[in-house]
Amino acid sequence: MTTKNEENVIGVTVSRAGFAYDIHALVKSFYPACQVRILEGDTESRRDAAPEENDRELSGLPQIRIEIEEEQVTISLTPERGDAASFSGRRITLNADEKGQVSRLEIKNRIKQLLYRMLSEYTGRRLPWGTLTGIRPVKIPMAMLEEGKGDEEILDYMRRTYFISREKGNLATQIARREKALLETLHYENGYSLYIGIPFCPTTCLYCSFTSFPLITWKKRVDAYLDALEREIDFTAQICGDRILDTVYIGGGTPTTLEAPQLERLLGKLHNSLDLSRLKEFTVEAGRADSITKDRLLALKKWGVTRISVNPQTMKQETLDFIGRRHTVEQVREAFAMAREACFDNINMDIILGLPGEGAEDVRHTMEEIGKLGPDSLTVHSLAVKRASRLSQWIQENGLSALVNTDETMQITADGAAGMGMVPYYLYRQKNMSGNFENVGYAREGKFGIYNILIMEEKQDIVALGAGSISKRVFPDGQIVRSENVKDVSQYIERIGEMIERKRVLLED
Repeated sequence: MTTKNEENVIGVTVSRAGFAYDIHALVKSFYPACQVRILEGDTESRRDAAPEENDRELSGLPQIRIEIEEEQVTISLTPERGDAASFSGRRITLNADEKGQVSRLEIKNRIKQLLYRMLSEYTGRRLPWGTLTGIRPVKIPMAMLEEGKGDEEILDYMRRTYFISREKGNLATQIARREKALLETLHYENGYSLYIGIPFCPTTCLYCSFTSFPLITWKKRVDAYLDALEREIDFTAQICGDRILDTVYIGGGTPTTLEAPQLERLLGKLHNSLDLSRLKEFTVEAGRADSITKDRLLALKKWGVTRISVNPQTMKQETLDFIGRRHTVEQVREAFAMAREACFDNINMDIILGLPGEGAEDVRHTMEEIGKLGPDSLTVHSLAVKRASRLSQWIQENGLSALVNTDETMQITADGAAGMGMVPYYLYRQKNMSGNFENVGYAREGKFGIYNILIMEEKQDIVALGAGSISKRVFPDGQIVRSENVKDVSQYIERIGEMIERKRVLLED
């Protein structure tokens, strides 16, 4: 007799190692509520080695077998009732290059194409992004635009290769064109952008898995954290002194958990240590309404911050209470009004689609309320279920079907953004996204979030400071090397010398 957990396992055996990540992501897109287990390598011997254990693990749901040969990929799908006749032994040819070799990319794409066709036929579902499971789908049309390809040629390629819908193909290409035009104004070779992480929050939201620490617990160590940040800023001034700083982004956590004097200290340090004279954008995620005060906003404005966020996530009070935001809808309105009174003319708002208990009417209500405020940009997130979040436990108890995100809700936000004079300007995807959709940034012309584009397109070095931050160095050949700071605040403070040395290794020629 199988248990509930065993019945929720889809097993995939693959004859060659190296493709588990892509296979897992695609199968999970069709079966988000199920576990997916991959057995790689010599599958016959693996199954023979422990047949009883494997049979137990692979019971209850369609099971998949992938054979990778020199010239073809063969996939067999055994439906749960054991009738494999219509799905047995589907094949797809592998195409060799001019040297007669078959690349890993070719094998990966062919596996995903055949697997997608079989699962789509078996489940009756089509995924809006087809076989694309990576977080940066806009990179594909971006690269083709740089090669001089036209929109229809790009769309045809993306539909043939990845089976995406026409709507998503058009969206990705439209965004790629906007990104390309904006990125051409930046300094790739001798420029960089700066990220500073403030990992403190008033409370931790239900869905959150970011590096954040409740401020009430860490209040006495915030100044020690700023001490460590100042050492990283000094190092940045030393290592990047002859480079152009294009953008600064202070994120979190919630940066405005810092008191106004602490914000003044941090922003003053940046101005005194770095050359900000050629900045194109200076963003601070003001974030939660319960952290936004007049004195904090005035501190941000005094030190030249040009773009802030006031992020409600939803304008439904019951949902805010449930997800642990600990502020009211009215506080969101008040915080936004304060930001306008402080003369901020580039205010972003974030919302999340697929929050527990919310449907199309709730999304429509949120968009109507945001429309009344009139932000300059809007970031629409499709809820992503993170294993480390409290939401993951909630789903185990209530089921994934309690989260609703559909074409209708996505269209409501797109129409609402258009009604506010905004166009889509950046896009990314995450694992386990509600409805298998995407996150889209909308903005009015001239209000695009430049750092958001940079972090997605990976065209420029990012020097990242603070606990849990990740610096990236982008080499001329496209290679990207990363350096991570430890996530724990205490460890970051105590090991700040080591964090700086990691950056030195990354950034020195």
